Amino acid sequence: MTTTVGIRAKDGVVLAADKRVTAGYYIAHKRGEKIWKIDEHIVATMSGGVADLQGLLNVLTVVAKEYKSEHKRPIPVRVLVNYASLLLFYSRPLIYIIHSIFGGYDEEGPQLYMLDWLGTYSRERYISTGSGSPYAMGVLEVGYRDDMTVDEAAKVAESAVRAAMRNDPGSGEGIDIVIITKDGLRRILSAQQRVVIAE
Repeated sequence: MTTTVGIRAKDGVVLAADKRVTAGYYIAHKRGEKIWKIDEHIVATMSGGVADLQGLLNVLTVVAKEYKSEHKRPIPVRVLVNYASLLLFYSRPLIYIIHSIFGGYDEEGPQLYMLDWLGTYSRERYISTGSGSPYAMGVLEVGYRDDMTVDEAAKVAESAVRAAMRNDPGSGEGIDIVIITKDGLRRILSAQQRVVIAE
């Protein structure tokens, strides 16, 4: 149970996620990190089974490093997502309980993909996963524009996750936001995080 959001803007990609980690109806952690850095130009959100996701994302992080070492350039986002799709598909009958959003910036510009537990993936303009996604999608559908900047998209993404946190018991405790542009990754700190750092 969680809420993750991805938005493709004209100059980059924004991913956002709540921080509550649950085990059934039990709140297991209040500061969970649900956005995983794969490389300087690709991140993925975590929704589903944490162990399954950590295992898959660890493998993809190594694949991205090996690709960069061998080809002397970063792995294209679509290539990495396709590789993840094949891993999930050929792992059958074992099913990984995952639903992830991959966002990045490569030679083709901003990239946003959704990947499900069966290995199905699709390129998206905006997407949400997790138990809070019905609430988040309503905000995304109203707030999304094709010509929006990453700064505008970050505000919409934050509003989408906040809507889910107000209505979904599986989402809460704060929001992490990551922006990926041609210049790399940038994490936006919430007001609460800025106070903690200042102390």
